[in-house]
Amino acid sequence: MSANCCSPTEPKQGNGHDGRYRKILWIALIVNFSMFVVEIVSGVKANSVSLLADSLDFLGDAANYGISLWVLGMAITIRAKASLIKAISMAAFGVWVLVSAVWHFINGVVPSAETMGIIGVVALIANLAVAALLYAYREGDSNMRGVWLCTRNDAIGNVAVILAAIGVFGTGAAWPDLLVAIIMASLALQSAGSVIMHARTELSG
Repeated sequence: MSANCCSPTEPKQGNGHDGRYRKILWIALIVNFSMFVVEIVSGVKANSVSLLADSLDFLGDAANYGISLWVLGMAITIRAKASLIKAISMAAFGVWVLVSAVWHFINGVVPSAETMGIIGVVALIANLAVAALLYAYREGDSNMRGVWLCTRNDAIGNVAVILAAIGVFGTGAAWPDLLVAIIMASLALQSAGSVIMHARTELSG
């Protein structure tokens, strides 16, 4: 990547670079909302906290892409404030997953490994496709970085869900599903902190 690609200054709205990024965000929004519907239905059916967490993550990302489309081409301070909102939503997601994991542990719910595995693979393919489209923008301003981090974390989370499905199938216990939920929560909290620091630097500059 060149030095210009690492610059926090985003190209002005209307040029080819910005137009391509806008199209990618629309694709990402549609893919994420569609996967939210698929995963929340499957998560409820499978009694899987990791799938339910991933479904809400897809919904949150769809909202994030919508925010990114709204602020694209605006002043960097506005984009930085939007990034703070997205970071707070990422942190809230992390806390929600931790609470859900505790609830499932107390109630001893064992999820369906088969459903977890199938939906995990479908979700991974969807996120890898979006991540490939967003890869060139991963070192932009805090708003672009936030979008990239969300997609990257989703792909990692999907791999974890697949591994959890294998673990649940092999052990007949719920702990692999709960472990994945904790990992996903940790990723959300870590990324939220990174985006908040980046956005605060832009606002103070």
